[in-house]
Amino acid sequence: MESFLTYLNEAVTPYHCVLLAKEMLKSAGFQEVSMETPWSFSPVERSVGYFTAPADGMLFAWVVSPDYRAGDAFRLAIAHTDYPCLHVKPSGEVNGDYSLLDVEVYGGPILNTWLDRPLGLAGRVLAADADGSIRTELVKSERSVVTVPNLPIHFNRDVNKGVELSRQLDLRPLAGRDMEPGWLLARLAERCHTETEQILDYDLYVYNTEQACVTGWNGDMISSPRLDNQTSCYALLRGICQALREPQGGGLSVIGLYDNEEVGSQTRQGADSALAGMLLEKLYDALGYSSVRLKEAIMRSRCLSLDVAHALHPNHPERYDSGNTAKLSDGVVLKLSSTQKYAYEPLAVAEAVRLCRERQIPMRKHVNHSDQPGGSTMGPLMASWLPMPTLDMGVPIMAMHSSRELMSWADEKALLAFAEAFLGGLQA
Repeated sequence: MESFLTYLNEAVTPYHCVLLAKEMLKSAGFQEVSMETPWSFSPVERSVGYFTAPADGMLFAWVVSPDYRAGDAFRLAIAHTDYPCLHVKPSGEVNGDYSLLDVEVYGGPILNTWLDRPLGLAGRVLAADADGSIRTELVKSERSVVTVPNLPIHFNRDVNKGVELSRQLDLRPLAGRDMEPGWLLARLAERCHTETEQILDYDLYVYNTEQACVTGWNGDMISSPRLDNQTSCYALLRGICQALREPQGGGLSVIGLYDNEEVGSQTRQGADSALAGMLLEKLYDALGYSSVRLKEAIMRSRCLSLDVAHALHPNHPERYDSGNTAKLSDGVVLKLSSTQKYAYEPLAVAEAVRLCRERQIPMRKHVNHSDQPGGSTMGPLMASWLPMPTLDMGVPIMAMHSSRELMSWADEKALLAFAEAFLGGLQA
C-alpha cells in the first residue's frame, strides 16, 4: 500500500504522472523509444518491453514475447492521467490589496471542495535557451503556496443552503500580500534556473497538497486527491511491468495513459486521437508484419478501458440503482451501459467475469440509475475507430471529482490482480 500512497502523492499533474511512469518502467527493464525514429524489434528472442511518450502528458508501453505472430490477438488497456482541477491562465497574476492567481476550471470538479485547502502549483515551464532551443522544465511547489478562502458565513448567510460559486471571482487562489509585480514569473524563473524574459510559456495546475492517507475504523479505506484516475494508471503500470517480469500467456500487451479525458479526449494526446493506431502500425512494421495482418489482429483483440466507478453513497442511496451498484470493497467494477456511455460488449463482459472467477478476483457489475445518468469514458470513443471488443472497468469511489476522494484498498488490490492477469494474457 505504501508505494501506492506515494504514487498518489507524487502524480500531481499528467506530466508528473508520466515522469513517474517512466521511472517505474525503466526500473522494470523497459527501454524508451521515440515515435519520430525508426524501430526494429525483430527477431524477438525473449520478452521485451518498450515505452514512448508522444506528448508530455501521455505515454504508451508494451511487452512483446517471442511467440507473438502476425495477426495474433493482443491486449490493449488504457487510462487517463488528468483530473478535474484549476488551471492557471496565461496572465496569471492579479495584484491589488492581495496577490491572487487568475485561474480557469479544468474539467468538472466539485468546486467548493477546492476552498480552504492547502494548494500547490505544478506543471511545466517552457524557456528559451541561449542556443535558441526551447527547454521544458517540470515544476512542483512541493508545499502549499496558495489557498482559496471561503467568504465568512456572517457575510454569506445562505452558504449552508447551497451557494453557486463564480468561476471567475470565487475560485482565485490567494498567494499573499506585498508581492512585487511579476512575482509568478520570477519564482518560475528561479525554479528553472533562467531569467523571466526567457520564459516563453507555462502550463500550471493548482493541486491539492494534502497527502493520501489510510482512514476508516479498520484502516481499510484511502482518502486522497486524484483517485480519479491515478488508481487506474497505477494498476496498468504495475500490470505491464509484471507482464515483462513474469509473462504468463505471452503475446503482445499494450497500455496507453492518455491526457485530456476530463475535457473530452478530442486532442492530440487524448484517447480520441490517431495516436494508438499510429503506434500499432509502427509496432507491426518494426516486427516485420504487414498492416493487413494488423487489421486482422485488431478484430481478434481486446481493449480494457480503466476509469473509476461510482460507489454507493450511504447517505443518498436513492441516487443509485441498488441492485446494480457497487459498494466499497466489492472489488473491480464492470461498468455497463446499453446507451454506450460506457463501452458495452457482452463478449468482453463474459470474458472478464470468467477471468475474475478463475482468479478469484471480487467483481461487481454497475449500471447507473435510469433517472441519474453518469458521465462517459474513453472506452466508447476508442472502440468507434479501433473496433475491438472493449470493456469499461474501475474501482468504486465516493466523492468523484472532489479535490479529495474516498476508496477501499481492497478494490485497488482487486484491480491490480485483474490488470496483471489481463496484460499477462490470461483473459482469453
